[in-house]
Amino acid sequence: MEFTVDTDARLTTVDVTAQVEAAVPDGCESGLATAFVTHTTAALVVQENEPRLRDDVETFLGDLVPDEGHAHDELDGNADSHLRAALFGPDVTVPIRNGDLALGTWQSVFLLECDGPRTRTVSVTVTDANG
Repeated sequence: MEFTVDTDARLTTVDVTAQVEAAVPDGCESGLATAFVTHTTAALVVQENEPRLRDDVETFLGDLVPDEGHAHDELDGNADSHLRAALFGPDVTVPIRNGDLALGTWQSVFLLECDGPRTRTVSVTVTDANG
């Protein structure tokens, strides 16, 4: 299953938990859901959905990776986006228990946009433990 996410800023987070959960087919009681963003300047992360923490993640990435001064910038000016996305990676895997994502109390799945605004595609593959 695939879904798209429209982002509205160069560096932002978007909660995609509901879309990932919707990919779990009826009747799948246990297994794994793997979400994969098909872009090199976006990432997926499991984190708490608290607005100040989401702002902190964006500030952290902005402080850690400067916006400019990278060799790749000569090509298309977005090396910072590639480097930021590489820190988190393109995928997350979440267990499925009793037909639902087995996330912890404060956990959500986020798309981390590093080169927006853009439309991103996320692919979700579900492996049913019972075949």
